[in-house]
Amino acid sequence: MKAVIQCGGKGTRLRPYTSVLPKPLMPIGSRPVLELLLKWLRRNGIREVFVTTGYLGHLIRSFCGDGEQWNMKITYTQEVEPLGTIGPLSLLRDQLDSPFLVLNGDVLTDLSLNQFVGCHREHGGLVTIATATRSIKMDFGVIEEDGGKVMRFREKPALPHLVSMGLYCMDPRVFEFIPTGVPYGFDDLMFQMLEDGTPVHVFKHDGVWLDIGRVEDFHKAQDIAWDEQSLVVEHPVAA
Repeated sequence: MKAVIQCGGKGTRLRPYTSVLPKPLMPIGSRPVLELLLKWLRRNGIREVFVTTGYLGHLIRSFCGDGEQWNMKITYTQEVEPLGTIGPLSLLRDQLDSPFLVLNGDVLTDLSLNQFVGCHREHGGLVTIATATRSIKMDFGVIEEDGGKVMRFREKPALPHLVSMGLYCMDPRVFEFIPTGVPYGFDDLMFQMLEDGTPVHVFKHDGVWLDIGRVEDFHKAQDIAWDEQSLVVEHPVAA
């Protein structure tokens, strides 16, 4: 199975650090997050990776090279103009001719790729989204009413939501929805597929998931021994 790592963003949430380093090269302990991600994929049996680059892409290419140091093959794309979160995939139409993984270059997780890919193959759809539950703290008192009468009051509650982890399994048929050469986000893809009536599936993960683009998660990641405690593989993903 092939994987696409999206590394074209500017990492604005981590400024001023990302003024000099692209977000995927931000250090987690002594290693860049992108290295941890590549090692995780390799331990899961992924050997061929495409890295989409834009902002400070030359630094990513200089660090990763052709992937030989991890016994992988890495190919790069370069965005002249930002193409959004899904638009860069249009540059890889010919190479992605079987089910493939797409993941953000700032994700760290202990999700089982074997189970994730198995779920995608079982339902046979175009897109499976890896999801996690995050609680969002409200800054206001929340009122539930009926006919103008307060039925329930909660003071600044934390409300759980199912959110995308920035990790997807996709079938090549998804390219029917993706335009070429124009900005196109994951939200655009979801709206278009739902409007078309094309099913989108989810895989619920209840383990570790950190979005390194968030300052809070970036600091949390520093306290985890990623090579020993997390990002553990059970079985390589079948080709």
